[in-house]
Amino acid sequence: MANPVTKIRNTAADYRKLDGRDKRRFWTDGILNNALYILMAIFIIYTAIVNHNFLKIGSITNIISLAAASLPFALGVAGCIVLTGTDLSGGRVVGLSAALSAALLQKTDLARRMFSWMPNIPTWAGICIAILAVIAIGAIIGFVNGFFVAKFKLHPFIVTLGTQLILYTVLLLYVQQGNNKGMAISNLDPSYTGFVKGSLFSIGGTPIPNYVLFAIVLTAVMWFVWNKTTFGKNMFALGSNEEAARVSGVNVFGVTVGVFALAGAMYGFTGFIEGARIGSNTANTGLNYELDAIAACVIGGVSFVGGIGKIRGIVIGVVMLRLIFVGLTMVGVPQDLQYLIKGAIILFACALDMRKYLVKK
Repeated sequence: MANPVTKIRNTAADYRKLDGRDKRRFWTDGILNNALYILMAIFIIYTAIVNHNFLKIGSITNIISLAAASLPFALGVAGCIVLTGTDLSGGRVVGLSAALSAALLQKTDLARRMFSWMPNIPTWAGICIAILAVIAIGAIIGFVNGFFVAKFKLHPFIVTLGTQLILYTVLLLYVQQGNNKGMAISNLDPSYTGFVKGSLFSIGGTPIPNYVLFAIVLTAVMWFVWNKTTFGKNMFALGSNEEAARVSGVNVFGVTVGVFALAGAMYGFTGFIEGARIGSNTANTGLNYELDAIAACVIGGVSFVGGIGKIRGIVIGVVMLRLIFVGLTMVGVPQDLQYLIKGAIILFACALDMRKYLVKK
């Protein structure tokens, strides 16, 4: 594989061979294909000038922490996008998983525990049980989504929209059970919050929460799944051309179900993290998480055309999205306007993505 210096030299040599018209097209394509990154660089410079705290260690570690909290979710939904689909139910899976984790890991000496009949399970055993439970529940929900998509050829938008509504109803009923009566599920066991939000090290005096390490491990696992396994290769083949993949012997049903189940498992683990990170869980926990994740994936180059996407692109997209919103807050942009900007980013990123596809055609 050629090193970056060799690639630059080869590109420069090819550029010198172009005529005037082709050179203009070269620069136009280069600017448009990298427009998001160019605008991002301009935004960072502007924000750093307006608010000098933006590039300080405390702000950077805060951005990293926020990105790490949502990264597992984005890694999950990215697989659905690679299959030319999406998943609108992910946010509700996060909410349900967070509520389940919080209920299982409330303080044992709390007078009004949500489920007072539950036995006092040793803390670490309870944490392990909660993790396995939410991952299993998320995977089952993902399996159901994938089953309807693969078996009945329904569009993932419709399937996951229906699942989202069902899960929200389940979540509304769940938070009213036991002694909770619809209140926020809080007063969590310190071992649970410490396991998620505790810190093993710090950068510049700012503690880095443990869930950043969890996100790094999950990123490595997903990179391996996407790039080094038959399942990952089949996923990209299926996303690129379903008929060609089927003719090549790819189990279309199995891969589709597997991708959605894996996504559900990632949502479940995200819910476990959010349960401790937020500390006070309601039926609205996880609301619109899927929109942020989809935006991050598109920014990172995961294409709705299908069969295109890289793990490093997802990581970059998640970090960029957090940079944008932290920066907007630091320059004083109201929260309501940030939703408008988020929508504009999604439209702009999708338009650039489709432009690349149309140019190739």
